Amino acid sequence: MEAYVILKSLWWLLLGVLLMGLAIMVGMDMGVGTLLRFVGRTDTERRVALNTIGPHWDGNQVWFILGGGAVFAAFPLIYATAFSGLYVVMLLLLWTMIVRPLGFEYRSKLPGKNWRNAWDWLLFLSGFLPMVIYGAAVGNMLDGVPFHFDWDMNSHYTGSFITLFNPFAIVTGLVSLSLSIYMGGAMLMGRTEGAVYERARKAVIGGGLVAAVLFALAGVWVSFLPGYQLVAAPDPGAAQTPLQQTVTVASGAWLHNFGAHPALWLVPVLGFAGMLLGMLAAGNHKPILTWWLGALAWIGVIGTAGAAMFPFMMPSSSDPSQSLTVWNSVSSAHTLAWMTGWTAVFVPLVLWYTSWAFYVMRGKVKSEAIEADEHAY
Repeated sequence: MEAYVILKSLWWLLLGVLLMGLAIMVGMDMGVGTLLRFVGRTDTERRVALNTIGPHWDGNQVWFILGGGAVFAAFPLIYATAFSGLYVVMLLLLWTMIVRPLGFEYRSKLPGKNWRNAWDWLLFLSGFLPMVIYGAAVGNMLDGVPFHFDWDMNSHYTGSFITLFNPFAIVTGLVSLSLSIYMGGAMLMGRTEGAVYERARKAVIGGGLVAAVLFALAGVWVSFLPGYQLVAAPDPGAAQTPLQQTVTVASGAWLHNFGAHPALWLVPVLGFAGMLLGMLAAGNHKPILTWWLGALAWIGVIGTAGAAMFPFMMPSSSDPSQSLTVWNSVSSAHTLAWMTGWTAVFVPLVLWYTSWAFYVMRGKVKSEAIEADEHAY
């Protein structure tokens, strides 16, 4: 039983790491797409911006695949409930992710201004929308998702597409977008020069400032938001379903873990420190440090949400006692053990080749080289 509890907790942590990697690496690429029309005033400047992430964006999608795969294999009940209930959102996310590679590959195939402008705006949308959806998803988890189960564990989603973009979810979505803009700007600072560099630096400072303000607002909001508390359930190491527990809802309950374990307050402090010190680093023209502090900010923001919600993963606003937790939505011990073994092999491999690719492709992207290379984006 104890081994099963450890595996459940381990995969909760690993899923958090994968979500952080997704936010940092994919969010960086999305941020460049969102900024494309604003840091690039000419076609050459936009091509320079695209080619800063050109060697990396498709490799970074591995984090997206790993995150989805981890939910599917480690937490199948969450995967099934979320994908069936939030189907329209998933389709919207899928279509933006399909448009993204098309934009990279087709934008520069024809020289026409209208052709390239159209792809620029599609790249903007494919960077803007996924990050808003990413953050809004976290906001909805904190707010509670309207679903419930029948006696035979058949799930029913009782909400609508519009309700997913409630005021709190919009705030968390904008936090995500702002940090994405920060990371995209940091990447552009590290690989461009001249006017693009200066505009990217301003984007970093603006994105970091907006993210810090909205993160603080979300924190205050959560203190008044109805939170969930697990008051009765089977032993965490036992195989169980959401039909075997009792959950209560109370205003400010999401802060319970922070009250019980004061050291957890260091997690949001980490987020604020990353944002504020990152803006300072950008102001002092230190792009590499700016990037790493942005990654630290993402870790603090996602870590704060995870620390507040534990052990909940997908709370139910329709029937709180049927909420999905780390303990009742997870795969078998055998499955988790096999997944842990493969993760120990492949995650270090992903980290190694990602680091190697950034090392090999280091240096500034110059407009002269882009104009002379017909194969560049």
